[in-house]
Amino acid sequence: MQGSAPTSVRSVRGRATRTAGAVASAALLLPLVSAAPSATAERPTAGSLQRDFAAAADRYDVPRSVLLGVSYLQSRWDTHSGSPSVTGGYGPMHLTDARTAIAEAPHHSHGTEDARGDTSRAVRTGAPDEVREAVVPENSELPARLRTVDRAAKLTGQSAERLRQDAAANIRGGAALLADAQRKLGRPLSADPADWYGAVARFSGADDSATASTYANDVYAVIRDGQTRTTDSGQRVALPATPGVAPDTSQVSKLGLRKADAGQTECPRTVACEWIPAPYEEFGEGDYGNHDKADRPKAGSPSIDSIVIHDTEATWDTTLQLVQDPTYVSWHYSLRSSDGHIAQHVPLKDVGWHAGNWYVNATSVGLEHEGFLVSPDAWYTEAMYRTSSRLVRHLADRYDIPLDRQHIIGHDNVPGTTASTIAGMHTDPGPYWDWAHYFELLGKPFKADGGRNANAVTIRPDYAANQPLYTGCVTAGQACAPHGSGAVRLHTAPDASSPLVKDIGLRPDGGESTTGVNDLGARASTGQQYAVAGREGDWTAIWYLGQKAWFHNPRTAPTAVSAEERVLTPKAGLAEVPVYGRAYPEASAYPADIPVQAISPFPYKLLAGQKYVVGDQVPGAYYFAPTFDTTGHRVVTGKEKYYEIQFGHRVAYVKASDVRVLPSGR
Repeated sequence: MQGSAPTSVRSVRGRATRTAGAVASAALLLPLVSAAPSATAERPTAGSLQRDFAAAADRYDVPRSVLLGVSYLQSRWDTHSGSPSVTGGYGPMHLTDARTAIAEAPHHSHGTEDARGDTSRAVRTGAPDEVREAVVPENSELPARLRTVDRAAKLTGQSAERLRQDAAANIRGGAALLADAQRKLGRPLSADPADWYGAVARFSGADDSATASTYANDVYAVIRDGQTRTTDSGQRVALPATPGVAPDTSQVSKLGLRKADAGQTECPRTVACEWIPAPYEEFGEGDYGNHDKADRPKAGSPSIDSIVIHDTEATWDTTLQLVQDPTYVSWHYSLRSSDGHIAQHVPLKDVGWHAGNWYVNATSVGLEHEGFLVSPDAWYTEAMYRTSSRLVRHLADRYDIPLDRQHIIGHDNVPGTTASTIAGMHTDPGPYWDWAHYFELLGKPFKADGGRNANAVTIRPDYAANQPLYTGCVTAGQACAPHGSGAVRLHTAPDASSPLVKDIGLRPDGGESTTGVNDLGARASTGQQYAVAGREGDWTAIWYLGQKAWFHNPRTAPTAVSAEERVLTPKAGLAEVPVYGRAYPEASAYPADIPVQAISPFPYKLLAGQKYVVGDQVPGAYYFAPTFDTTGHRVVTGKEKYYEIQFGHRVAYVKASDVRVLPSGR
């Protein structure tokens, strides 16, 4: 949402101001913020992390494959320099100490748009959330899954600080917890990894049996397949494949976990999904919330063409409270970071209020991921990335949605509706979401499909090694903690000292773009594709927001891969072409009883000679749904066609009648 109301879950959206007081009073609804990497955090020497896993496994009689498999699903063996995840988890084993991680923090959801994004009904837009005073809860107030550091400290004799900051101690703590869970289940400390299914399920911290089983199944899939990777500390860690391991999955029944209500969920069988519905209620005087009824994708309702990835800018408990508030906004699914648990809130046939652009809302599915954009070291777990990717694959198969970055988009790629809304649009999931890894899990990694002189590029830096400076994560103007990023910075010339390109939509006064973590004015993100505008030495230029934008792209450490794509350019004789934030029908397409929606161009222009990568061609369409009573809801479709293009950091639309499409390679 970040910026999202969902668009960040925490952004105020009109009626949400009535909710703020109640939410602010709950200690467990506070954001986790990332501390800068600790000065005491140790960087392992070569090979030491592999030895640490072996030593801890031997010390606590846990099979090495089990320990490595659990750690991989939590952190992919990364140490994160001792910084906490979004659920207060530390180190390779994601040992949790949420009380330490919870702290007073400024609110970072800077978006001000109406999450519904439609002017056909009055929607009050509240002021951004004010800073809330944090009340640090006692450990006894936190669920057990958020305080495993304390239990590990008792089992190992290590201090809580050491368990948080020292990778070797953290791994020993994880091994001790697994062994303790195995003993409490009455199971022997067996050398056979198949005997540890129940303990692995317990380690997830899940409070329902389906999520615990899904987590354990993922761990054993890692054990069967094996994994090898270089971690964020430069360590090469390997888990040899054990193809024949067949655990006793019935052990989960002895954990005493609740059975989640699957209800009306629409999820793949490979994830754990719970039905926590968003309310659809009327308040009087035409006011209602918190989503719209439809029958997508059947005739008379919109199609479903895209999936929008958000981060919640809130903890799990806050997220669930807000989506169940009839005076707030809505999205289709929420995903929990600690174990990948999924909650569905809105049926897929209905329209959620999450993207801030009604045209996008009407044709998309919104996924909120527990997390905080501006806490760069408040990292996402592998468990959440995996369940999210399975859900997206399921949705893509169901609705025939291409697995690319013009259809699987971030909230930060959703355009404003008009020029006046550009500056208020949201910026989540931000530069720290690992799009490259996400698309690998989707089975669609970003690879070169063109030669050295291809007509386009796909942005694809090495996430871990790519660490551009960002500012404003905690304090305005102050540098964020160094961290891997999937984004590259765009300059006016092939020189790192040259100014950043400007975004006249964000700054109509001609102000400069900045390195701010929420400033999208000069940023291209992994998976986005742009037409090449020039090459010079180690630099590549792309067409971006009506101008030539340069990024560093050395052959020895490329930040993009070549692509041969269809591109479009203004038709002959046109000096410029208007650009839009939504593809609405022409005025003549509207029946007399439906108000005509303005086709309002952005301040940007697509100029003659410039080229942009083409997405779908779509008809001008508007879903008329301004009332609680659905009787008059319908889709208005015009004759005017539009192309979606990758125009800047966000997508945009141009009229097909204004442009000509060139085949790939031109």
